[in-house]
Amino acid sequence: MRLDPATIARLIGRFEPIDYVRVTPLTFRATPLGMGYGETRFASPGRSFALIYAAENLATGIAETILRDRYEGVSAREVMLTEILAWGATRVAATRPLRMLDLRGNGCFLLGVSTDINGAKAQDEARAFSQDVYDQTDLDGILYHSRLLKTNCAAVYDRAVGANLTATPVIDLVTLAGLVPALKSLDVALIK
Repeated sequence: MRLDPATIARLIGRFEPIDYVRVTPLTFRATPLGMGYGETRFASPGRSFALIYAAENLATGIAETILRDRYEGVSAREVMLTEILAWGATRVAATRPLRMLDLRGNGCFLLGVSTDINGAKAQDEARAFSQDVYDQTDLDGILYHSRLLKTNCAAVYDRAVGANLTATPVIDLVTLAGLVPALKSLDVALIK
């Protein structure tokens, strides 16, 4: 799909995260800004680029990476401690403002693309769209709302990560003082 450059220009926002959260498996603790190829919302369908995701707070990071849709049609909102023990978190900051396509408002509507890109469970359209953004622009990534919590999230393309982002060491999620309050805000109980 050919994206309209004038509309893209209207939707570019300057984004300089100072304290965004990246929740990651502890397996990757040695590389807090490491990237791979996955089947995530804005991942390249052809594996031509990698990206990282960061959320504005710990609760959003946990919801987006660990919990996802597991509580649909279930009354018990619980997560096992053994599962949490496999995860860590890092704080992500930018060394300069990033140029991001801002889809948090009416961006999809203005671009004439499916609003499912920003909020559907199925992610094929979002991946194809992200590939178009990556190929047709020099943008650093995409700003969007978590479809689960409607809070701010960022998908930062590989071309912008190394030179523009820093991260703290990955800390075991279970040791963070914010874990229990984050789970409470999600109405999720931690089961030992």
